[in-house]
Amino acid sequence: MAYMKAKIWISSSLLVALFGFSAYNLRSWENKDELIIKLMMQNLKSQHYENIDVNDKFSESIYSLYLTRVDYSKRFLTKGDIQQLQKFKTEIDDEINALNYDFFNATEEILSRRTQQAQTFYREILEKPFDFTIQETTETDPEKMEFVSDADELKKRWYKALKYQTMLKLADILEDQNNAMVKKDTVVEEKSFAEMEAEARKKVLKNNDDYFSRVNKMKASDRKAIYLNTIVGVYDPHTNYYPPEDKENFDISMSGKLEGIGATLQEKDGYIKVTNIVPGSPSSRQGELKEGDLIVKVAQGEAEAVDIVEMPLADAVRLIRGKKGTEVRLTVKKPDGTIKIISIIRDIVIIEETFAKSLVVQDKNTSQRYGYIYLPRFYADFQDPRGRRCAVDIKAEIEKLQAENINGIILDLRNNGGGSLSDVVDMTGLFIEKGPVVQVKARATEAQVMTDNNRLYNGVLYGGKLVVLVNSNSASASEILAAAIQDYKRGVIIGSPNTFGKGTVQRFYNLDEYLPGESDVKPLGSVKLTTQKFYRINGGATQLKGVASDIVLPDHFTYIENGEREQDYYLPWDEIKPVQYSLWKNPINIEQLKRGSKKRIDANPVFQMINEGARKLKEQTDEVSYTLNLAAHQAIQKKLKEQSDKLEKEMDKEIPELIPVTIISEEEYIKSDTTRTKLHNDWKKSVKKDLYLYEAMQVLNDMR
Repeated sequence: MAYMKAKIWISSSLLVALFGFSAYNLRSWENKDELIIKLMMQNLKSQHYENIDVNDKFSESIYSLYLTRVDYSKRFLTKGDIQQLQKFKTEIDDEINALNYDFFNATEEILSRRTQQAQTFYREILEKPFDFTIQETTETDPEKMEFVSDADELKKRWYKALKYQTMLKLADILEDQNNAMVKKDTVVEEKSFAEMEAEARKKVLKNNDDYFSRVNKMKASDRKAIYLNTIVGVYDPHTNYYPPEDKENFDISMSGKLEGIGATLQEKDGYIKVTNIVPGSPSSRQGELKEGDLIVKVAQGEAEAVDIVEMPLADAVRLIRGKKGTEVRLTVKKPDGTIKIISIIRDIVIIEETFAKSLVVQDKNTSQRYGYIYLPRFYADFQDPRGRRCAVDIKAEIEKLQAENINGIILDLRNNGGGSLSDVVDMTGLFIEKGPVVQVKARATEAQVMTDNNRLYNGVLYGGKLVVLVNSNSASASEILAAAIQDYKRGVIIGSPNTFGKGTVQRFYNLDEYLPGESDVKPLGSVKLTTQKFYRINGGATQLKGVASDIVLPDHFTYIENGEREQDYYLPWDEIKPVQYSLWKNPINIEQLKRGSKKRIDANPVFQMINEGARKLKEQTDEVSYTLNLAAHQAIQKKLKEQSDKLEKEMDKEIPELIPVTIISEEEYIKSDTTRTKLHNDWKKSVKKDLYLYEAMQVLNDMR
C-alpha cells in the first residue's frame, strides 16, 4: 500500500471542536469500547477520502458485511438466527451514534451457542464412516448458498462439508499407499480401505479440534476488533482498525526490525514451535535454540516461568518479545525429548529477507550481464530516522551493480504490495531526471504533485536499460513506480496483464494520542484511514485498473479476476488533469520489443503450458459444485495432477542460459553466517529456474 505516517498533536480546544467533548471528559472516560468507536468514527468523518453519511444505508452495509465475515461458509447461523438479527439491519448507525454494541453483542450471543452446537455436530458426524460410493455433490461457493432453515439442515451442511474434507484426506492417503506399493516401500504399513478411511476422519477431526480451539481462545477484544473492522471496511477495503498488538506487527513488517530474539514461531499441536532462526539475531548468536524446538515455558530473566503450552501464538510471542538488553529464559523441549533452559539477551533483530537484495544475472548465449534487484515491499522505518529505507537501499544496490559493469537492470516488484509513498518517489528519481512522479489528491482538494527533488541523488543515478517485473499482486507503491517508468517511457513493464489496482494512500492515527496524559483506558489501538487517492502524471488513476504491462507474459492467474475489483467497497476509478513532464531522452520502441517477446513466448512450450494451465484454473474456479463420490473425485484429480506435475516439472528445471552471480562486494558478508549463506544459495537456485526473469533478460538483449 502507499502509506504515510501521521504524527498528530491535538490541543484540548481542537479536541472539543472535532469531537464535542473536553480533555477533562477524555481523562474521566471509563468505557474503553465506547471511546474507541467514538474516536474511530470521528477520524473517519474528518479524515477519510470518502464522506459517507452514517445512515440506514450505511447500517445495512455493515450488517451484511459483518454476517459474511463471521459466517462466510453459512455453517453456523440459521434463517431463524438471521430473523432475530434482522431488526438491527437499519439500527447500527443509531447504535454507533449512541456508542453501543447491541448488534455485535446479539450476534456474539447467537454465535456462541451455534459454535458449541457445531462442535457437537462435527464430533458426532466424524464418529461414523462415510459412504463414498453415493453419487452426490456439495456446494462450495457460499455466495450461491442460503442460510439453512433450522439446526437439522445445519447439521446436514456440516455433514457434507466434513465428508468432502475427509474425502480429500482419504484420497491423499490412498495415493501415498499406492505409491509405496509401487516402490515396494516396506516402511509404509499396508492398510485396509476401512483403516485408511478411519485415519482420514481422524485427521479431519484434529483439524476441526484445532480450529475450534483457536476460536474458543479468542479474546472478546479480538472478536470486537472484527466488528470494528467491519464498520471501517464499509468505507473501503484498506481502511482498518488495528488493536495495539496488530499495529506493532504492522510496524515490524514496514521497518524490517523488531526487539526480540529473532526466531520465527508457529502454533502446532498446542505447542509453540521454532520454524526459523533469523541470521545474525540474538538466537543465532547464542546458538542453542534450533529449528524444530518446542518452547514450553517463558521467563523474564529470573522471574517465575510461564507455561505457554496451549497458549495462543500471539500471547506467547508477546511474552518472548521484549526490549533490547533484557533477558528471556526459554524452557525448550528438543526433538529428542530432552528439556533445556536457554537464556537469550534480546536485541534489535533485523529481518534481512524483508529488504532489497540483488544479484548479477548473466546470459550464457550473449555474455550480457544484468543487474537483478528484488524488492519485496516499499519498507521504511518511520519510528527511527536512521532506520532502513527501501529507496536508500535500492540506491546502494544500484551502485554495487554498476561496479559489476552491468548492461541493464531488472527491478522485480512481483508480489510487492507497496508501502512508503515518499520512498517510491525518491526511488523513481534514481532512474529519471528531476520531474513529477505521482499526483496525490485528498477529499475536496486540488491534487498535489509529488516530484523527484534529487534528495537521494543529484540527477540520474542509473540511465541504462531498465525492465520492471510486475504481476497481479504488485500493488500501490509498486504501481506508482511502474506507472511513472511507463509514462516517461523510461523502461519496459513486463508481467501480468494488469497490476492489482490499489490507487489509494493510507495514514495511521494512533487513538492514544487523542488522550492527554496518562489514562487507564490506554492503549486504544490505531486506525488506518484512506485519506488520498493517487494518480499517474498522465492523469489516470491506477485505482481498479492498475498498470497494464507493456509486455504481457502468461501466468497462472491470467484469466481469473484478481485485484482491487475483488474487494468489498472499493473506491471507483477516475481521472484528473495530467501534469507536464518530458519523455525520457531515448524513448523505447515498445512495439518492436513486444513482437520479439511474443515470438519467443509462442515458441516456448513452458509458457504455453502455463497459459493452458491458467485456462484450466479458470474452469476450476468457475466450478462451485464438487462430487462426493471418491472414484469420480480420484478420476478428476488424476487428470489435474498429471497436468500440474508436468508443468511443475518444467518450471522446476534450471535454465542453463541463466547464470546467477553473487556480487563480489557481498561475498564475505554472506559467508559470515551459515543461515545467511543457505538463504542466499537457495535464492540463487530459485533465480536460475525463473522463466519470467529470463524473458526479461531477453527483452533487455533486444533493447538498443
